[in-house]
Amino acid sequence: MADDSVNKRASGVIAPGPAVSPDNPCPFLRAAVSEGFVGGHVVPIPELCRTIEAASGKTGLQKKLVGAKTYPVALVANGLSPFRLLKSWWSGAELDALRNGPLDKHGVGSRILNATAEVHESEIARLAEFGSDWPDPCGGTERGLTGSQIKTYMDANFERAKGHRRWFDRLLMNGEWPVLLDIMGKGEGDKRYLSVAEVKTLFIDRRLPDRINARLASQPVPAKGPLRKVLKAAVWLVALAAAAIVAIAEFPNQVGKIIPPLAQLLPPPLPEFAPVKSAHWLDQNWSTEDRHWFHHASQGTATFPVPYAWFLALEQPGLYLFTQPGRLADPQYLERMGFIPSPKTVRADAETLRRYGFVNNPNVKTTPAPETLAGLRPTPVENFDGLPVGFSRMTPVINPGTGEPSSDKIGLSCAACHTGSLRYKDVSVRFDGGAAMLELRKLEMATGLSIFYTLIVPGRFDRFADRVLGSESSKDDRNKLKQGLKEVADFLKAQIEITAKTLKAKGQKDTDEGYGRLDALNRIGNQVFYTDLAASGLADYAGNIHANDAPVSYPPVWTVPWFWWAQYDASIEQPLIRNAGEALGVAALVNLSPDHPPEKLFTSSVAMENLVRIEAMLRGPDPFGRNPKDFGGLASPAWPSHLFPNDDAWKIKPDRVTRGRKLYAEICAECHLGPVKDPVFDAEFKDKSFWSDKRWMQDPKGGWVLNEVQKQVAHMGTDPAQANVLQTRQVQIPGFLDLQPARDLGERWKCKNLATYSSTSMPFSIALMIIVDKVAQKWIKDNNLKEPAISELWGDRSNCPNPDASPEKPIYRARPLNGVWATAPYIHNGSVPSLYWMLKPAAERPKQFCLGARDFDPKQVGFDVPAGGDKSCKTGETMFQEADSHGKPINGNSVMGHSLEADKGQDMKTYKNGVIGRLLSDDERYDLIEYLKTL
Repeated sequence: MADDSVNKRASGVIAPGPAVSPDNPCPFLRAAVSEGFVGGHVVPIPELCRTIEAASGKTGLQKKLVGAKTYPVALVANGLSPFRLLKSWWSGAELDALRNGPLDKHGVGSRILNATAEVHESEIARLAEFGSDWPDPCGGTERGLTGSQIKTYMDANFERAKGHRRWFDRLLMNGEWPVLLDIMGKGEGDKRYLSVAEVKTLFIDRRLPDRINARLASQPVPAKGPLRKVLKAAVWLVALAAAAIVAIAEFPNQVGKIIPPLAQLLPPPLPEFAPVKSAHWLDQNWSTEDRHWFHHASQGTATFPVPYAWFLALEQPGLYLFTQPGRLADPQYLERMGFIPSPKTVRADAETLRRYGFVNNPNVKTTPAPETLAGLRPTPVENFDGLPVGFSRMTPVINPGTGEPSSDKIGLSCAACHTGSLRYKDVSVRFDGGAAMLELRKLEMATGLSIFYTLIVPGRFDRFADRVLGSESSKDDRNKLKQGLKEVADFLKAQIEITAKTLKAKGQKDTDEGYGRLDALNRIGNQVFYTDLAASGLADYAGNIHANDAPVSYPPVWTVPWFWWAQYDASIEQPLIRNAGEALGVAALVNLSPDHPPEKLFTSSVAMENLVRIEAMLRGPDPFGRNPKDFGGLASPAWPSHLFPNDDAWKIKPDRVTRGRKLYAEICAECHLGPVKDPVFDAEFKDKSFWSDKRWMQDPKGGWVLNEVQKQVAHMGTDPAQANVLQTRQVQIPGFLDLQPARDLGERWKCKNLATYSSTSMPFSIALMIIVDKVAQKWIKDNNLKEPAISELWGDRSNCPNPDASPEKPIYRARPLNGVWATAPYIHNGSVPSLYWMLKPAAERPKQFCLGARDFDPKQVGFDVPAGGDKSCKTGETMFQEADSHGKPINGNSVMGHSLEADKGQDMKTYKNGVIGRLLSDDERYDLIEYLKTL
């Protein structure tokens, strides 16, 4: 066909061409195919561009602009997938496969040509009605449409398609009739018109006007030859590579959406940095100095895969064409991931402290943190590099296997996940012990990509080496540094590949955690029972990897030391095990290798001296020794209406509080117990007073502990994923670790009714309890602690599985609701955006909503989300979704359960699973919300 068209152009004779496929709906191209100017199947895009350039009759730059406009349209005409675009670029556009492509309007356009290529002449007559008579350049008059008349015609077509049109169909119309006007129009400027007669010739006769034929017949035939093809391909490859680099550098988020596999190699999208007008740390019984220590006290963790100095020297991932990227450790960059800014020191002037939200109020009551505990002195804290809350420096560092000193490490502190903040009209309200709004997955991705980019992007490693070693460092030192960074990159790459392969083989898939959620338990399991073993040289335990598919909201930790059971699933009783286990989960160094001396086994970098102090700071003195009874230590934050004195939405409404108190006694107190600090409630509902509740028990040493209400997951109806993690996940254990549940739990801790387990295969929960216990015992031995210090560290809690939980009947525990206003989103898995939606029937809750840069709503208490949920998110935000795009439920993301929907007066024993109380009116909801603000 290409040869035939060349001969016809050379001879100037246009003979009837081949039949045209009905799947080529473009009138101009149908005529061009029919008359043999282009083939009817695959046509190289440059050939299409040259044909349309020639048909336009334009010259010079204007002619090239016609081709430039044609190229991207032809490139996407058959599809937008990466494979389809590459095929179109390489081979050409398939003219007989244009129908149902991205440019097909499916009847929203002119309707002159139907899906079987039949012409409706009545539609051509309708087209003419929108035009007017124009003087023909050859004499006489003819019917035609100008640009403005064509626009009116297209608007009318779009309007009559109401009900089955798409928003972008109107944009597609701009690539049809206006283009024909540009190519085939007569006259110039505003008087240029498209002849209806020539349109009729295109559609019915499949023939181009004689003047267009003459232009096409006279266009030169391009020279051919292998060298020209090679040069052409090279030029296009260079152009495409340059375009790709520009697109990736300037539009990484959009490129990641269009080509999903590339998203793993591009910087994670983040919300725009939003500066605040003012910041305020709420009073919670801690001094500014103790808060700052908590924010940066090391747990002995190396959460990040590079030394502290390397992390500070790394640059943000991404390609920068004209500027250098900022540092990965830039507080403003990390703030976009949910971290809270922190000063370099709190021994600063008042103005500096105020900028970070600290105000030293001498009238605020504080409980000083203990200087020592069990004879242990906590490590001092500094934040001279200005890292956000939650970042800590571990120094000195000793390799737990070899005993050799190592570089300082950077890790996450307890405060990273357990320090909360909310934003309202550019004011940042901050509080300790609350749920963080972090997106740790994005930080992990950014760190890994930063390492990768440092190794491959020109210029980056030299800048990195200058910062780490100094600009005068030797070539050998730089080579050694590069090799060390490459080893880190290779280890991370191997971890990613092995994890992906393992999860695929298991048929498991990660659930997006997003801002404010983390699958802490499964992450701890992967760290201890795969990553730590791999780092210890044990490569055969990839089967222990499990998907992070049970994310939960970061839990508040105020008053937790007084609970018998911690964690949403009431799985941990022993405080030292709870805290040391958390440290291992965020990558404390631990020796689990058979290649080092046996006496080094279970040696770790866990900073027990800091963990026990943090627990004491949270716990405070015995609440039953205070008058009136109350928690010391870290107090839950009080509703901050004083920060917004002129905003009615923040003012507490006493009438609603009075009514809400009665609703709390009726609906909430059964599981969440009475309020922690409300004398009016205690007087009015004496039988439900928190401090006289029978669930308070004394331990053997005379202290007190609260046995929280526990409910079976089936009864609550909430998502079961988190409760099932410790109950059902199994792990394989190296035999040399000598984990013996009967001995290590049964004999040591007097745990009862333990099942019989193999020493090399057991439930994740059992294995974790034993390993953390052994790590703690080894730390105590290595630090030469003696009685009574050892007993003071352990206290009187045991390290046993919860006897009320089982794989068949997993449970969740209910905590007191002090500070509940500051813990949105709600339910353990963060699936309910506000207290308002929490008090609605579960079936009415939003099924999806965005988090990451959302203002707090003081009326609904949480995040204001419409009933139907958010349809889309702003750049960088994360979407919580109950189900995927196919309607399939996402593991861990159910929004159901804990529902108020029963008939008034219905016996609670007859409630169906998932229902915990009666249906409330909207007024009652806001009454109860108002009371919950005061807790």
